Amino acid sequence: MHWLAELDGRVLTVEIPATSANLGAGYDCLGLALDLYDRVEVEVRGWSRGAIELAVLGEGQGELPSDRDNRFVRGLEAALVEARGALPEGVGWRIEMQNRIPIARGLGSSAAATVGGLVAGNALAGEPLTHADLLRLATAIEGHPDNAAAALLGGFTVAADLDGVVEALRFDAPRDLRAVLFIPDRRLSTKDMRKALPAKVPLADAVSNLGRVALGVAGIATGRTELLRELTVDRLHEPYRAQVYPELPRIVTAARDAGAIGACLSGAGSTILAFADQVSTITRIEAAYRAASADLDLAGRILVVAPRNHGARVVP
Repeated sequence: MHWLAELDGRVLTVEIPATSANLGAGYDCLGLALDLYDRVEVEVRGWSRGAIELAVLGEGQGELPSDRDNRFVRGLEAALVEARGALPEGVGWRIEMQNRIPIARGLGSSAAATVGGLVAGNALAGEPLTHADLLRLATAIEGHPDNAAAALLGGFTVAADLDGVVEALRFDAPRDLRAVLFIPDRRLSTKDMRKALPAKVPLADAVSNLGRVALGVAGIATGRTELLRELTVDRLHEPYRAQVYPELPRIVTAARDAGAIGACLSGAGSTILAFADQVSTITRIEAAYRAASADLDLAGRILVVAPRNHGARVVP
């Protein structure tokens, strides 16, 4: 009997945070987990002839694929294969998703699904895989480790795929720090937003970003959160993405003028993130978002969330 048959009917639930990647200058290498999460329940169906039964509540309802292209299923089965070898042909899954992470808004919904599946699969297999193993598998599925590292590890993360070896470090976010999000109704696909980027950039822009990333990471590690002001200024991707998303510079500037510690595009967008650590500043940023978005006729919603210092986990 295949080992997975012994788990027929086993149910577990995982919780996975939203994430913001890049944080301005840290293109494809920096991320932050946010206290906004998806919760997914999965049941092993050992004799279902490979069928997948998917129910989605909240974000993505009625539009997420219910086959093996689903990112959660890809992560789930990748972890099981890595841990225990090939799966039996008849195995299937019942999956219930309660999704709060907006889709195609630069908040890591795809990475959350992938990491959630990986964590669930690892738990079903008895947790033989390390965080390094899970991050490597997530990077193989996602294509880059920034959102995946933050979703898996929580907090601020620095991650890079170095010639096939994925390295990641994390730092706790300060208790008082908040992310003030403007989440437009407009969706932007990561694939399309990457097409807006040039193959080459000026040397001065690359040097600027290197310096800001170095200062920003050192600031996060040593409690100098005011250096987020420097980290969130980018010259490698946001100026080019603004050609596709013309409202971006205006809304980011409005948040900075309202007193944000720093403000930037979240991932590939369309969400804009501003950092604050005082209630009065948060209130001013919210007002600035409302005024700028109304003037630009860009509908959306505002959400204030804390960073989350723990990553994906099985819910007891």
